[in-house]
Amino acid sequence: MSEQIYELNEQEVTPLVDADVEEVIKAMCDILDSKKARNIKVYSVVGKSDITDYTILATGTSSTHVKALADELEYQTARRGVPPIHFEGRGNGSWIVVDYANIIVHVFSNEAREFYNLDRLYNDATEVQF
Repeated sequence: MSEQIYELNEQEVTPLVDADVEEVIKAMCDILDSKKARNIKVYSVVGKSDITDYTILATGTSSTHVKALADELEYQTARRGVPPIHFEGRGNGSWIVVDYANIIVHVFSNEAREFYNLDRLYNDATEVQF
């Protein structure tokens, strides 16, 4: 039985290396959604930020869930050829930032998301639907 599980976990995946940014964002949102992230939002900050073009915000239900979401995102994108360039907050279960240069992903606990209220910060950015 464990051989079947191993085989399922090692399925071939579609590379994202040559994908356009929208396809990469969609894949990231799908990864987060598959692990039950809540309130996933994507903001285009092109021309409004000097450090990135897109920001993804997602919420986990506990510190363990926040870590699992960020770890799964890192693992799955790296498998597809797009590893993050920086990972911040690994020891912190309330807010983890996964940096892909032109896409920055923030994974929050519910309390941290409400406290830091980045949704308000990106109020003048364009929310992108996927």
